[in-house]
Amino acid sequence: MKSIDAIAQVCRSLSENIPDVAISTLRENYPFNPKPHSKAHCTPLESTLVFIHDGFIDRYSGEKLVFPPVLPLISSVLPKEFPFHPNWKSDVTHPAYWEVGATIDHLQPLALGGKHDKSNWLTTSMAHNFSKQTWTLEQLGWRLHDPGDIKQWDGLLGWFLEYTAAHPEALKIRTVKTWHSAAKQAKI
Repeated sequence: MKSIDAIAQVCRSLSENIPDVAISTLRENYPFNPKPHSKAHCTPLESTLVFIHDGFIDRYSGEKLVFPPVLPLISSVLPKEFPFHPNWKSDVTHPAYWEVGATIDHLQPLALGGKHDKSNWLTTSMAHNFSKQTWTLEQLGWRLHDPGDIKQWDGLLGWFLEYTAAHPEALKIRTVKTWHSAAKQAKI
């Protein structure tokens, strides 16, 4: 039974005041199987290596993405024009953080048995990562795009290293310093 048919049957059973049949329908045809939430995270170095491998391309959309510390660096220099809130409040954070900031996702969701290792990591935006959650590409009707070429688009990683070399005071920003270390270790 398709999921939509199961829901329709549940509604019919509830309308006929036979909740036992509704329960049975759900248990047999559309059970609730909670997926454990994982807090697995990649380090900045692991993330940077994946971003470089993927050429800073969102593997779900094919669009170019930006090395994560570029955005808080811009916010530190242009806080009114490019605001950021530490809790990512959408009414006080520039949408670029979700739209073009690179992050890591697990191609096969951890909740569905995917591994937390580099063979299952790929580059995407925060918006796509949030939208995908614990779904597979097949469930969403998405496709995987090919990685990009780091020689053609480096996600502004080169600019980031040049800017922080010219403006070492930027390394006083904790997140910038952490990612700077990762970028230096990654050595593209």
